[in-house]
Amino acid sequence: MALPGPSIWIIVPTYNERENVGPITEAILGAVPEAHILIVDDGSPDGTGELADEMAARNPAIAVLHRQAKQGLGRAYVAAFKHVLARDAAIVVQMDADFSHPVRFLASLLEPIRTGRADLVLGSRYVRGGVIPRWSLPRRVISRGGSLFAQVVLLLRQHDLTGGFKAWRAEALQAIDLERLHAGGYAFQIETTFRAHRAGARIVEVPITFEERNVGQSKMTTGIIFEALRVVLGLRLSTLRPTRSRNQAPTARS
Repeated sequence: MALPGPSIWIIVPTYNERENVGPITEAILGAVPEAHILIVDDGSPDGTGELADEMAARNPAIAVLHRQAKQGLGRAYVAAFKHVLARDAAIVVQMDADFSHPVRFLASLLEPIRTGRADLVLGSRYVRGGVIPRWSLPRRVISRGGSLFAQVVLLLRQHDLTGGFKAWRAEALQAIDLERLHAGGYAFQIETTFRAHRAGARIVEVPITFEERNVGQSKMTTGIIFEALRVVLGLRLSTLRPTRSRNQAPTARS
């Protein structure tokens, strides 16, 4: 039986999240009972995917998308976006499996889309009311500096461009052309917001508290940081390339 209201799909990428995948899905469905959850597992060696399959067998609101190997956060999300859009998702939410994105903020993330005020909502650590209670100073500098760098270079007004707690109207996702997305790590968050902005999406930020993960280890690496710098500069350069003149004749169609 179909769940009532607009179809909400919450995407939860996993890699070695066996300890978290059960509690996070239970918490999500407690906060948004009408939601569907798509767990995207990149071949976790700790058995996360197998456990997710068991959960899906017991609960029709849970689905699992298996990928054979760890290919990066961006690739996982592109596959997931295609999966849920093919199933007529109306609203698509991105969030981590490790409780760093508290489920109590799902309502405020969904509200601007449900009321027609936004096409993309960013759960923001860097607007008034946003909090990061347990981060070290170096980690704060790296995160905030990355967002500021992207904000200035890409001429964006949004303050938190590297966060992964986001809600999309399906039409906004379809407008950014998923085949053009190339970033594999956290730069994926910058790239998707930038492309949504370029496509004319209405983007709203809502404050969240970003918690340290409950169990397991952070997946942030220096390689991810350098990728973000490279992606930001590449996106900026793409806006400077000359476009076809309006007077140039279009290619003939057969």
